Amino acid sequence: MKIEQIRNATNKIQFGDKTFLLDPWLAPQYGIGTVATIPGHPFTVPDPVKEQIPMPLFGLPESVESILAGVDAYILTHIHPDHIDMDMAQGTIGAPLDHSLPIFTQDEADAAVLRKSGFTDVRLLTAEGVSFGNVTLHRAPARHGLVKASCEACGVVFEAAGEKKLYVTGDTVWYQGVQDTLLQYKPDVVTLNACAAELVGFGRLIMDDEDVDCVHQTLPEAKLFLTHFDNVSHASITRMEMRGRLQKRGITDYDMPEDGETVEY
Repeated sequence: MKIEQIRNATNKIQFGDKTFLLDPWLAPQYGIGTVATIPGHPFTVPDPVKEQIPMPLFGLPESVESILAGVDAYILTHIHPDHIDMDMAQGTIGAPLDHSLPIFTQDEADAAVLRKSGFTDVRLLTAEGVSFGNVTLHRAPARHGLVKASCEACGVVFEAAGEKKLYVTGDTVWYQGVQDTLLQYKPDVVTLNACAAELVGFGRLIMDDEDVDCVHQTLPEAKLFLTHFDNVSHASITRMEMRGRLQKRGITDYDMPEDGETVEY
């Protein structure tokens, strides 16, 4: 398999005989504005200064056309403005994408939004697994908030003959559901969204260095791919900070690519 770090949680994954674009957020630099300017102001950041920082913090590492080239299907783990492009006024999502390609999503609620947005081949992930080419995708549980979930979200386990097993944890903190998935599937590669983003009322939304350590301690033989860094204003840990924290914890065998870099497993 090959995983290209595009930006934030957007990854281009070559797995089995298919290429997937995961959580395709393709907005230009500063394109979605700030947390404070989101219509209805549904979210508040603990640090008020961060509410005024426009997102994404950086542009894409390559053209949208290049990112979309060769993609067989999209995977959307949940609907948040840093995981897919959103038109708040119209209530639609995913404008830059090819609406005729298959898009896999976690549940019927998200599927309905995709259909409203014009996607014609919307497929539901299931825990039992859905097939696409020679790849089987399993929906995995996720908890997108330490205090309470900010929304429903999911992870995805990828399986294919001749491939190492991949577990995309998605937007989640460490909790029993992640541990159970690790022990059930024993993946060879685990991707972790780990910038420790925080919102008032929900707490930390995704993993920090302690959570990364919990994954490592649970399945020390797994290769870790750290992602979701340096592009949202409510993040609490940068790539640079994460390197230092993991070094103190004695964790050295991981990949944390810069935007535009590809890792092969």
